[in-house]
Amino acid sequence: MRTSKIRLDRISSSTRNARLSHDVIVGDEVVSAEGYVLAVRVLTDKPSYNVVEDPTGRMVALRAGDILAGTLGSRRALRGYAGEIPATLAVGDRVDVLNLGGILGRCISENPEIGPPFQAEVLGAVLAFPDLGDRIGRPATIKDRAIPPADRLECTLPIVYVAGTCMHAGKTVAATELVRGLSRSGMRVGCVKLTGVSLMRDTLSMRDAGAMIALTFNDAGAASTHAGVTVPIARGLLNRLADMKGAALGLRPDVILAELGDGILGEYGVQDILRAPDLMRVAAAHVVAAPDPVGCWGAREIYRDSFGQTITVLTGPATDNAVGSDYIASALDIPSHNARRDPQGLTDVVLDAISEWRVAQGVELGL
Repeated sequence: MRTSKIRLDRISSSTRNARLSHDVIVGDEVVSAEGYVLAVRVLTDKPSYNVVEDPTGRMVALRAGDILAGTLGSRRALRGYAGEIPATLAVGDRVDVLNLGGILGRCISENPEIGPPFQAEVLGAVLAFPDLGDRIGRPATIKDRAIPPADRLECTLPIVYVAGTCMHAGKTVAATELVRGLSRSGMRVGCVKLTGVSLMRDTLSMRDAGAMIALTFNDAGAASTHAGVTVPIARGLLNRLADMKGAALGLRPDVILAELGDGILGEYGVQDILRAPDLMRVAAAHVVAAPDPVGCWGAREIYRDSFGQTITVLTGPATDNAVGSDYIASALDIPSHNARRDPQGLTDVVLDAISEWRVAQGVELGL
């Protein structure tokens, strides 16, 4: 394997488990598989969607000529790019930057609102030297230092699941306001984003709102999620948040808020989580964001018929004014509160649900 030293202009947040410095060694043997870290040279400029998130969460501009460290992964975003990992890759091949977190792959479909993605030339595989004194590196991957998946859920904390009917339905706004409201009520709140494509922005917003800790599937070594992987990843992340070793130090949350990125009918594995009996046994509340009354009606039907779950409260643009809220009250008989206009109302419904869940748990355990 031939190697060379290069200096990175940009390090994307999706690579953060690899803990890269700006000066790296790259090799010419590229592993074309999810999670491997590549150095690429950006070939194009873009007037919009032209930034990348760095490991601190800052959005930094990308320009033609920049050398970027990104992570191989796929994306299936309704309002973004759809892309996949090529079967093979070699130095000199072209890839696309599929999201703001620096996920790399081949774009197979784009959204006209954001235009074509950045194109980039593969410079090589970023090499890792995990052991002191290593002279021969190996291709770096975000599975290094990752929180391992789990076959068994050990978390017994109440979990508030926040989901949506699609992208940009208001999930993160609702999650952030709930973190703020639950924290102000005296609860220690832990947060986790269980599905989607790598990006720190949402969990950083939750930290800013008062979450004591916030993890994502990226911390579990996944560049993006899909059916078949989300349940063991979710168990591993929830177990880490509920680790009893932190209880004596006041580092164990009282409640966990879990955001399910993308939509309940998307391709990121949300459905697997909502069908998993062990993950649903700790569900104290289901908060669902929807953009319109049709989305609200559909969410109720899907939760009831496909997942066997009951929606606790509806939010999102469908509740922006009385038109949607009146429909929800009269036709669906589900509480609804707009996260922007009535965050306290939203929080109160969830607090009541957590209290009811705790009583039910006590009854079930004979306490």
